[in-house]
Formats: sequence, structure tokens, C-alpha cells
Amino acid sequence: MLEQDALLRSANFGEVNLGLPEKVALLEAERCLQCRDPKCVSGCPVMVNIPRFIQLLSEGNLTEAARSLLADNALPSVTGRVCPQETQCEVECIRGLKGLPVAIGYLERYVGDWARGHSEDRALAPAPPTGKKVGIVGSGPGGLTAAGELARLGHAVTVFEALHKPGGVLVYGIPEFRLPKKIVEAEVGRLEKAGVKIVCNTVIGRTWTLQELRSQFDAVFIANGAGLPVFMNVPGENFKGVYSANEYLTRVNLMAAYQFPRADTPVLDGKRIATVGGGNVAMDSARTAKRMGAEQSIILYRRTRKEMPARAEEIHHAEEEGIHFEFLVAPIEILGNERKWVTGVKCVRMQLSEPDASGRARPVAIAGSEFVVPCDVVVVAVGTRANPLLTATCPELKLNKWGNIVVNESGMTSLPGVFAGGDIVRGAATVILAMGDGKRAARSIDQFLQAAAR
Repeated sequence: MLEQDALLRSANFGEVNLGLPEKVALLEAERCLQCRDPKCVSGCPVMVNIPRFIQLLSEGNLTEAARSLLADNALPSVTGRVCPQETQCEVECIRGLKGLPVAIGYLERYVGDWARGHSEDRALAPAPPTGKKVGIVGSGPGGLTAAGELARLGHAVTVFEALHKPGGVLVYGIPEFRLPKKIVEAEVGRLEKAGVKIVCNTVIGRTWTLQELRSQFDAVFIANGAGLPVFMNVPGENFKGVYSANEYLTRVNLMAAYQFPRADTPVLDGKRIATVGGGNVAMDSARTAKRMGAEQSIILYRRTRKEMPARAEEIHHAEEEGIHFEFLVAPIEILGNERKWVTGVKCVRMQLSEPDASGRARPVAIAGSEFVVPCDVVVVAVGTRANPLLTATCPELKLNKWGNIVVNESGMTSLPGVFAGGDIVRGAATVILAMGDGKRAARSIDQFLQAAAR
């Protein structure tokens, strides 16, 4: 994959990965062994027929490759950029036993991007109208996938988005340098051309209750994500200069703080910015801070590089861009001056012990190892949990102890005709897992509607 030079890209928001040249894409596609029992397909949460679209690509038949891919995956240009293929489809590739697996993600991106430039080959072909209406809460990856699948089946779909732009985490959470917003806009536009109606600035749980929404539609799919930030609960966390990663990335990505004062939304431009966490959101935050002008962008993580949940590519890119990593450290206090502005993070060094419930080695504090990381901004990227705005207004909706919606094997909630999927059900996870939930929910909703019509 061609890339922007690390020194140049760390000072701009242009996309890092620049795509495969045509010749390289065709050569890579030819590496696929076309296995009789393709494990890569079962490794994909949306069950893309990977060998089929790669075979068509290797033959140079991009039109059919695009049609094949889009029949299985509503957002290939998105997943080709942000999906963790190395732990899903590619880890199952037989080629990987003796060398590198087929670069399925790069090929998916190549075909998806080609399709975006050939709108006639990517248009949804809806079935005849069924007369049934489905409301979808949230326009993130799960909601958009369900919308596309349901529209294809002939149902009238309306998507309700709380923010002023559709896309959910794809627009507010993932930076431009990983996922250009024009790609999300194009995918949303394709759905709208197929008849999907998208209503923004509508907070279900405030604008309308879930019960009111259910009364207007034959079925409802809840895919509003898990956007409530988790904090560390350490002293000083309420000081000025502390952001949740959600707020920090939303200000920069969705509200264009990197263009301030031309844009209305400001963000603190610290000289030394510390990001706490080791996942993709932490990488996005730290790399964004570098691009916003931080002289030093630091990641504080309580385990080692080996245990980081972020994608290997994102860690590699962060290292290339000069992000400084402090491993085996945990913040115990945020320090501030007399005006309560952040001046640093007091940390303790850790050592790894026996695995915890997650299967990773458990970090244990080393007594007497405290030290201070000087900084003027802290970004907390240690996770998110379910936002109660919707669920609090619907007490009959069954939740688990973490506030996530409980669903049965078909994705239906405790309310008949109301389905749910993505992070609001499974907790903070990946784009592709939310898409898989959206695809499965669409099938279940279609079956529910057909049964109701009998």
C-alpha cells in the first residue's frame, strides 16, 4: 500500500494510505488460492464471499467484482480502511501459513473505491415495495448496513440520527486521515438514492420516545452505539485540559476544530498532550494531537506493546509519525496549577502478572515507582459504555448490568418488533461487528414483517 511520507502526513489530515496501484491489486488478487472451504469467509462478520470478488478482480472484471462485493457488504470502502482484517478474514487465509496472507482488506478497498467512481455499478436495486415501514435509530455502521439491506428487500426505511450529519462513529470518531468523510457521504448518498430517508438532529429518547417511534413504524432497529465516555476516576480528572476521547475527536473530526477560527468549534492546542489507552481510539487521538500541532504526543498504556488492542497498522503508523509510547504505566492522578489547568499526569509503573478475565496479562502496580509526565492536555481513551438517553425513557426495555440492551438470537429486544445491534448490545466493539449485527437484524426484521403480514 502506498502511503504519505510520515513526516509530511503528521502535519496534515490527508489520508495516510493511498491505495494499491492497479497492477499491484491484480497481482495480489492472483495470490488467492480459491480454497474449496474458504475459512476467510467464516472469519468475516458480514460473510463477504471473499474468493468470488477476488477471483473476478484477478480476471480484470471490476464491474462484477464490485457487484459481488456490494451484494455482501454495504460499506466496502469503509471496511477496507478500518476493519481489523488481520484478526478476522486474513488470519484465516491459508497463504498466511507460509508467508503473508492475501491482503483482503486492501483488495476490498480497491474494489470499493473503484465502485464509488462507477455509480451505475453500485446502485442498490430495491425489490418491489412491501408497504412496510422500518425506523432505524442511529446512522453509524450498524444502522447504515441495516438500512441498505432492508431497502434492498423493498421496505421503506427511515434513519434517525442525533447529530447534524449522518455516519455516526464513522464521521465523529474516525479521523479524516484514516477515513475521508467524502467516502461516508458517498455511501449515505447511495442509500438515499435507493429511497432511504435520513433525518438528522433527532434524539430518540428526547425528540421522541422509543414508544412513539414504534407506533409510527412496523418495526424498529436500535443502533445508537455506546457513546458515553468512561473515565479513570482518579484525582484531578475534572481539571481544565482533560478531554474524553469522544469529545476530543468529535470536536476535531465532526466539528472541524482543526480549521478554527474558520470553524466555530475550538479545541485546546497543547504543546504536550498525553493520551491514556491502547486501542484504536487512543491511536486516533494521539495521532490527531500530533497533527493539531502538539510538540510531543504521548500514549500512556498499562501493558506492553504486545497487548495493545489497537490494529498493528495503526500502532506502526503512530510510531512512524513520532508518537511517544510509555508502556507499563498507569495514571493515578492528574496534576494541575492553582487555576486548575492541567500540568501533568502522575503515573505508577506496572508489571504484568497472571492473565485477567480478558485473557491478557494483568498489570500490577510497582510500589514506590511513581513519576510525573509533564503535559498540558490529557485525552482519556479507556473505553465507552451505553448512553442511557434512549433506554432511560423506556423502562420496559430489558438491559444487562452494564446498561446494554438485551436481545434474543434473532436480535429482537424485550419489546416485540423492536430489534437492536452493534455497540448498544455488545458494548464498544468494531465497525465490522456492528455491520454484521445490522445485516443479521435486517434479515430478522424482514422475517418478522413477513410473519406479521400473514
